[in-house]
Amino acid sequence: MRLDGKIALVTGGGSGIGRAICEIFASEGAAVIPSDVRGDLAQETAELITAAGGVATPIETDVSRREPVERMAAQALEAHGRVDILVNNAGWNSGDDVDEETWDLDLRVVLKSVYLCCKALLPQMVERRHGAVVNMSSVNGLLGLSSEAYSAAKAGVINLTQNLAIRHARDGVRVNAICPGTVRTPIWRDVLKEDPDVFERLTKWYPLGRIGEPEDIAKPALFLASEDAAWITGQVLIVDGGLTAGIYALSTEIAAKAEG
Repeated sequence: MRLDGKIALVTGGGSGIGRAICEIFASEGAAVIPSDVRGDLAQETAELITAAGGVATPIETDVSRREPVERMAAQALEAHGRVDILVNNAGWNSGDDVDEETWDLDLRVVLKSVYLCCKALLPQMVERRHGAVVNMSSVNGLLGLSSEAYSAAKAGVINLTQNLAIRHARDGVRVNAICPGTVRTPIWRDVLKEDPDVFERLTKWYPLGRIGEPEDIAKPALFLASEDAAWITGQVLIVDGGLTAGIYALSTEIAAKAEG
């Protein structure tokens, strides 16, 4: 098992990508701490893990604020003595044309949360000279894809990842990021109510012919958290079904004209 004996804390672990990461980490031997702003969802994740024979300690946390994050870290360390792996997965996307208050909320939940969680948990990794951090960015942090506040925050996650990786490389702590494309998660629930065909329309932009599932992101997170990635730090792993490889709609149109 690739994470046998490890302790992993996953923010946003109550649903979607976070829950998938918690489950796959537990299946690979880690004791998992699902953290979520909704304690009931963190509890559900923990129950799924324990029902499968794993170990899980749910914690309700608002990762956008310092005091709850410090309490989360204290609870995790009290329960398990250490945290070997930190996955900063919690997120929020308020969409386009936001006011100043909503802009600030996006940056707090998406970017400041990464800073706060790292500040709270990196010191004990540095002290033990061992640890792995996986930060969840997005293809929105790489390209102009609307949702300006969310996208700017995700771009900040990439830069923060690189700086932390350089700062703590000699401390034995690796820090990497993942940039997912469109993934079928509960964050889309309200959009789907208004626009049930949104995934079908988005699929045409993906060369692999489908949008992502939470497990498509959980597996790369497992790789980066494990010793299989022992010589990888400061990197951004794009997991997007080929979206950012090129302009797929344009290339297929050109190819169709050439064949005609």
